Amino acid sequence: MDRIRPDDCRAILKDLMLRNTPPRSGSAAMPVQGLLFHRQHGPEDPMPHFFEPVVILVAQGTKLVRIGEEERLFGENVCFVSGIDLPVSSCVADASPERPYLALSLALDMGLIAALSAEMPPLRPPPDGSAPDLRAVATHEADPELLDAFVRLAEIAEHPTLAPLLGEALTREIHCRLLLGPFGCALREFNTGGTRSGQIMRVLAWLKENYEKPLAVAELARRANMTPSTFHKYFKEITAMSPLQYQKRLRLDAARRLLLSGRDVTGAALEVGYENVSQFGREYKRLFGEPPKRHIAAARAALFHSPDRTG
Repeated sequence: MDRIRPDDCRAILKDLMLRNTPPRSGSAAMPVQGLLFHRQHGPEDPMPHFFEPVVILVAQGTKLVRIGEEERLFGENVCFVSGIDLPVSSCVADASPERPYLALSLALDMGLIAALSAEMPPLRPPPDGSAPDLRAVATHEADPELLDAFVRLAEIAEHPTLAPLLGEALTREIHCRLLLGPFGCALREFNTGGTRSGQIMRVLAWLKENYEKPLAVAELARRANMTPSTFHKYFKEITAMSPLQYQKRLRLDAARRLLLSGRDVTGAALEVGYENVSQFGREYKRLFGEPPKRHIAAARAALFHSPDRTG
């Protein structure tokens, strides 16, 4: 079957995103589950937030994602994949009104990945004998087949009658192609019971539901069926941060949501697990750049005209 050339794919995606995003910077939810189009008219400063499992494809411009001390800068026809709930700082690095940043993001269905992984033959080990890269994020140029699948998904998303009928099948195809490509080994490991990555995933899920509780690394290691030193090593290798740093990001992200919903600073700090409100204020300012009240006031003012940071 003939595939659309990568340059033609990018041109089609750019046209679709320009037609289906606000004329100002912003994001548009499409009538396919988990699919967003993104448009940004200028560069911005990195801001902390969480990525849930997602694949981002850039059609124009450049995006920066910072995970711990590591930075990923990626641009046109490049896919960024996050296989876990991951605290990051990200921003659009290259955009202008004449040449806006354009990208799509598709939420990854981890249940679908687990089901598809069980049906697929095992991946072959790297030919050079090296260990596979099992970090939580990866960036690779999208191959022509994956680009073509994204174009078909984006095209049917413009048609509300077709999207419910074909969106699920095309989303499944994209998940299959990700699993069979350079991202596949990590995505499979994260969703396979008994693997070290799968054990870390189980701990991350527990932390997400219990971030307000006191953290005992020995208890987390027991949940992962690892020694504390082995657990700490693999946790940091996958997430680029320690368990304590990950919990802190979960707490501060939850506190931000509570503050935006109208909770006072003391109430938000106590609810997410802080015993010392002054410590909460210091750590909040260190992450977000401003004290809680000032940061939330500015966030509320910008809430309705800031782009969705998923993409």
